[in-house]
Amino acid sequence: MDKNVPVVWITGAASGIGRCTAIEFARQGFKTFASSRREDLLEGLKAELREENLSLYTFPCDISLPSAIEVTMGRISSLGGDIDCLVNNAGVTSFKPAEENSLDEIKEIIGTNLLGSIYTIKAVLPGMIKRKGGTIINVVSTAALEVLANSSAYSASKAGLKAYSDVLREEVRKYNIRVIDIFPGPTRTPMWPGEMLKEHGSKMMDPFEIARMMVSVYKQNETLVTEKIIMKPIGGSI
Repeated sequence: MDKNVPVVWITGAASGIGRCTAIEFARQGFKTFASSRREDLLEGLKAELREENLSLYTFPCDISLPSAIEVTMGRISSLGGDIDCLVNNAGVTSFKPAEENSLDEIKEIIGTNLLGSIYTIKAVLPGMIKRKGGTIINVVSTAALEVLANSSAYSASKAGLKAYSDVLREEVRKYNIRVIDIFPGPTRTPMWPGEMLKEHGSKMMDPFEIARMMVSVYKQNETLVTEKIIMKPIGGSI
């Protein structure tokens, strides 16, 4: 592997925005590493890119488990070297009123969306600080900025990630580390229930549009940082 080519790690890459982001980074020639709990879907993604003569490294990883992150970090390091860009995309949700969410559901949502994202940041941060450079892209959500009905735990997890990211950004400027938050509105991904996709899918954004935006902001001059991007369908929220 060419050591001059940046290494990018995308979490939650088996479907939706994460999958599209892995494809776009690979197409742009980056050393792309994709992880997800869904190893079967990752294999399909790798096969698809192989047809384009593009390489992609995939690993099963549940980011809610620090031990799994440690294993994945070791494998990425041995194959690609230091991680230049982390795309924190992995996320889960449950479209239910607050009173119907079980404690296990809440634990999974917070554990993945908030704690899992923090765990991955903590894993890559020491290396970035040592090298005095790097980029962390957090896929947050407009749910962190406005009310999304039947999504209390999800909204709380994303609002928490936004707050963490806001503080982190100021703390790591002195190390030339960029922290970028992407706030997508409704996007056509499997996260939405089938009936909602059927009814509102045509009004939602294409996940490739979100992915291309992330690649674009990453490729900006390293002396610049686009700190926050809010993306919505032209028609607004559904």
